[in-house]
This record gives sequence, C-alpha cells and structure tokens, in this order.
Amino acid sequence: MMIDASIRIRIARPSRDLATAETFYVQGLGLNVLWRTTEHVPGEHDLLMVGPADGAWHLELTHDPDAPLEPTPTVDDLLVLYLAAPIDQPLLDRLLSTGGIRVPSHNPYWDAHGVTLTDPDGYRLVLSARSWNPGMVSQQ
Repeated sequence: MMIDASIRIRIARPSRDLATAETFYVQGLGLNVLWRTTEHVPGEHDLLMVGPADGAWHLELTHDPDAPLEPTPTVDDLLVLYLAAPIDQPLLDRLLSTGGIRVPSHNPYWDAHGVTLTDPDGYRLVLSARSWNPGMVSQQ
C-alpha cells in the first residue's frame, strides 16, 4: 500500500494549559479551532484541535486532568510551516505577545531560512521563509 499525498495528518501532543496554547496558536499564529472538548469526563482527555480551516493537517493538544503529562519537547521536535515569503513582523510580534519565545535553532539551517520560537509548552515552531519543494530535501 502506498500512502497517498493527500492523506490527512494529525500531530498530537500534551499541553499544560489548553487555554494558553489556544491563545498562542489561534490569536498568535492565526490557526482556527477545529474541535474542542473541555467538559471533564472521567477517563477522557480534554483536547483542542487547531489548524487551517481547509487544511490537510491539524495539531491536537491534549490535557488529562486526572493524570496530566508534562510536555517533554526536545530541541529537534519541530513543527515547520513553509510560508514561502519573508517572515511577517506583525505575525512574529503576535506570537511573541501570546506566549512564544524566539530561540536559536538547534539546526542552523532553520536560522538561515526562518525563525524558530517555542510555544507555551516548550515545543518548537519554525516559520520558514522557504516554500516546500520535495526536490529540495536532497539539496539540503
């Protein structure tokens, strides 16, 4: 079986505080809330799904109030967004004002081609000024 290029992708990870994460990803980055559950149901997680309205991917942030997980990101856990344009200063300002922290990238490639920030849970978001081109992978 081949994986089709149009397959939907969900990236899931724990969050300390879904409201703070929502502020960062929705007000800061400009993603949409696609789904949310916040009514505590014993044995179930609270969750927030954010992404582009018609996108083929979304980010699922979870919080288990009964047994919360501490996020454990490394410097190489990246969510890379290929913007295909210079990084917009108002976007960067919004991300910084909603809990993001600009950090140097572990891989200097990302500093040369974009901006790296940590989200409120410490996961890294890279805004790349480049566009995605599958052929460029072999050129890096």
